Amino acid sequence: MKKQIAILGSTGSIGTQALEVIEEHSDLYEVYCLTANNKVELLAEQAHKFNPAAIVIANEQRYDELKRLMSDRPDIKVYAGKQALDDIVEAAPINMVLTAMVGFAGLSPTIHAIKAGKTIALANKETLVVAGELILALAQQYHTPILPVDSEHSAIFQSLVGEDQNPIEKILLTASGGPFRLKTMEEIAHVTKADALKHPTWDMGAKITIDSASMMNKGFEVIEAKWLFGVDAKQIQVLVHPQSIVHSAVQFQDGSVKAQLGVPDMRLPIQYAFSFPQRLHLSGERLDLFKHPLEFFEPDLKKFRCLAMAYEAIDKGGNMPCIVNAANEIVNRGFLEDKCGFLQMGDIIAETMQRATFDKNPTYETYIATDAEARRIASELMSK
Repeated sequence: MKKQIAILGSTGSIGTQALEVIEEHSDLYEVYCLTANNKVELLAEQAHKFNPAAIVIANEQRYDELKRLMSDRPDIKVYAGKQALDDIVEAAPINMVLTAMVGFAGLSPTIHAIKAGKTIALANKETLVVAGELILALAQQYHTPILPVDSEHSAIFQSLVGEDQNPIEKILLTASGGPFRLKTMEEIAHVTKADALKHPTWDMGAKITIDSASMMNKGFEVIEAKWLFGVDAKQIQVLVHPQSIVHSAVQFQDGSVKAQLGVPDMRLPIQYAFSFPQRLHLSGERLDLFKHPLEFFEPDLKKFRCLAMAYEAIDKGGNMPCIVNAANEIVNRGFLEDKCGFLQMGDIIAETMQRATFDKNPTYETYIATDAEARRIASELMSK
């Protein structure tokens, strides 16, 4: 029987590469469901090619357009809206849900998938950033595996295979440093969105590319690693590694360090999540260490204050990471829409952290309220 996979966010960078993996191993995997937020044309194109049982467009205003594009395929069910996302992941045939949606929107369908007992291939880091404690508790309660898809967390996961009884002394979380690694604060103050979108190593969606430029993405990955691997934030060291060859590493109590290396290709961690514990053939470039120097630097926390604020959010705990995530989503979009400057993003996030209501012991309802409040505060600050 082929593994039935639902892809939440099939039109994004992770989703499209996941479909490449499925296409290469069509004898093992089959698409059960595809979802997107707005890209109806690409979603329809994917549906015609991969023949899922159902597709969902989150933006209900695009439903009629999608329905027209799928009029020649009455066998594929077409749904719309956030509730449809929550419902579709519970479908009985689904074995695995790849959560490749961007942002807070991925939280609810991930929770529904966990409660339905579906294996989670987690590419939506905001789910653990916002509600890590809740998600881990639910995964344990419903005996639901969570397999990391982020290249860094997949690398850590791969380095831990066979090390079940050996405690982690330190996680070495690598970061490319983004496009502004070598710029001064004065230079960064004047960068544009076009500058920020020129990532030196990875080809990603706009939101995560901006987060990488500010290093907020790495801060979120620190929070994600804390929950995924059960370590304290103080045990997670960020290393700026411009070549993006060492995807991350684990140091054990005997001083030994295990790392996972490879060319920058997101299909590898996606496929590993799909096939774990097996390794399948993957077409593409192979790593040639004769051609790649390996450099490592300490991150500049003054220049990249978003990374420092993420550590601060972890230390504070409770709903503070949720506050940071919500504010970041607002300023990230604001920067892309020329409503705020690059350094102003950090200023607004810091002010939102001060103003938003803090809750040490949040529930799911708290996270919903916190997200709404922090977005409102950040939006007001950005409009000043």
